[in-house]
Amino acid sequence: MATFVLIAGAGSTPWYWHLVEPLLREYGHDTIAPHLPVDDVAATFEDYAQVVIDTIGDRRDRDDIVLVAQSLGGYTAPLVADRLAVRLIVMVAAMVPVPGESAGEYWAATGAEQARIDLARAHGRNPDDMDAMFLHDVPEAVVLDGQAHLRNQSGTPFEAPFPLAAWPDVPTRFLLCSDDRFFPADLLRRIVPERLGITPDEMEGGHLPALAHPDELARRLHDYAEGR
Repeated sequence: MATFVLIAGAGSTPWYWHLVEPLLREYGHDTIAPHLPVDDVAATFEDYAQVVIDTIGDRRDRDDIVLVAQSLGGYTAPLVADRLAVRLIVMVAAMVPVPGESAGEYWAATGAEQARIDLARAHGRNPDDMDAMFLHDVPEAVVLDGQAHLRNQSGTPFEAPFPLAAWPDVPTRFLLCSDDRFFPADLLRRIVPERLGITPDEMEGGHLPALAHPDELARRLHDYAEGR
């Protein structure tokens, strides 16, 4: 059994994981989905990490904690792992920070912004069409339900340099999505080995697999917890 701590991305609430959590519990795992202060203009990634630790609460003494970070959550997960003993970090279509690089600098430093634009234009899409970028494979009923759960992402966390001197000494897996239009697969196939020294695993779908492919994502997470 594992205790999965599920860290959502920009502008998201724990609702993002609502289809995955019951599936993980069916596998016999425990789940925790912290409510990050994404719309608080005073909150930094350090604050996000503290919220995660506070939400874990008494369960922090367990030796089975698996941090799962979606998208922008890639900046929070390593800060949590630096303060708390965890068994594994799983990055899902996530940003991979390096020392001193702010989340605002990430786009140019990795080429992520240009890769996103180039992919959209190559397929005849408007690069500024957010629905086509994020929701193309999410069921319509889920999209409609999700509108009430979106939050305005504060820009404050994007400003400060990433504070850790190195990635935490914790086993790490990376799962990219082959039809991700926000962080294209070819981009992640390049930067994950460069920044984490590992080869990413791949699953189908776009940038929001917990909403579009919850069964496959839950199975992958279960397999990671089982050491597969």
